[in-house]
Amino acid sequence: MIPEHWVAERQGAFRQAFGGFGPDPLRVLGHHDADGLSATALFVRALGRAGRPAQPRILGRGENPWSAEMAAELRGQPTGGLVVADLGIRAGAVRPDTPTVLVDHHVPAGVPEAATVISGHGLDPTPTSSLLAYWCAGAVAPADDLLWLAALGIIGDLEEKSGFAEMAEARSRYGVTVLRDAVSLLNAPRRAASGDATPALALLLKAEGPREILSGEHPETALLLAAKEEVKQAMEEARRLPPRIAGEVAIIRIHSPCQIHPLIAQAWKGRLKDKIVIAANTGYRPGWVHFAARSGTGVDLIEFLRERAPAGADENYGNGHAQATGGALRAEGWNSFVSGLGYGAEMQVAA
Repeated sequence: MIPEHWVAERQGAFRQAFGGFGPDPLRVLGHHDADGLSATALFVRALGRAGRPAQPRILGRGENPWSAEMAAELRGQPTGGLVVADLGIRAGAVRPDTPTVLVDHHVPAGVPEAATVISGHGLDPTPTSSLLAYWCAGAVAPADDLLWLAALGIIGDLEEKSGFAEMAEARSRYGVTVLRDAVSLLNAPRRAASGDATPALALLLKAEGPREILSGEHPETALLLAAKEEVKQAMEEARRLPPRIAGEVAIIRIHSPCQIHPLIAQAWKGRLKDKIVIAANTGYRPGWVHFAARSGTGVDLIEFLRERAPAGADENYGNGHAQATGGALRAEGWNSFVSGLGYGAEMQVAA
């Protein structure tokens, strides 16, 4: 288990960073999956309780905090402090001259020059971004009633059985079925064609517990249910597509505006136990091939992708976890990548 002194040290680091925030409004950037959404909601709610209201910004498909586009967006917004949750850790500043806290649990891609880093990477079990956020939240405001948000992120990132005391407590308080159902619903909008997770975040910012997410008393729940049905139909079509195998790799090629490639890769992982499974989606974002890689072989997928990175691979390639990663490549890069894996014309895409 995670030593108490480790948690206390990170809480102290966040408390110190919080004390160094300037007088302008605070901002929280977060990923659009259940873990990132929950971490974002935890920070926004806790910072508000601590007397420092924060404005959230969820990053969706094709966005990252270190991009020129995000720099331009942030440049025009007075900001006293920035919290970046579940979006990775790398060199460079998200916003120069602004106190910044990076909270994440993925494999770091670099060391930032000036930021408070609260990372769960390398710990066993690995605390999710939402659990890290819960610990940080408790350092500046009462947060016990927000435990359910941490649990949603833990379940969302498949760490439910890792033995965290917080997960055990959440199961007892709220019921694991309710928590799982809420996660399934919260993940639906970012997987739908629109990719808009705004309704999911809105629910997490105002609900008092997971049952309220499912109850239907808020209009956002209906939007999430519609997104879930859309994703379900896309999955039914994609499941019928066979894998193509070359050596140690199996690729399932799909074409869908929905973000179902991680789900397809996960589904085939259990059936192709001796392969590295890659689900490649040519319809997710125009001009790009988005892919998810999973494997039950124990191979380090981050390293696997790094060793085979094609020319032009950038920050969109090879991020995540050693056993659950993926990325995005433009057509030329994808064609080079699959050629290196041993595939022929059947896996090439038009540039």
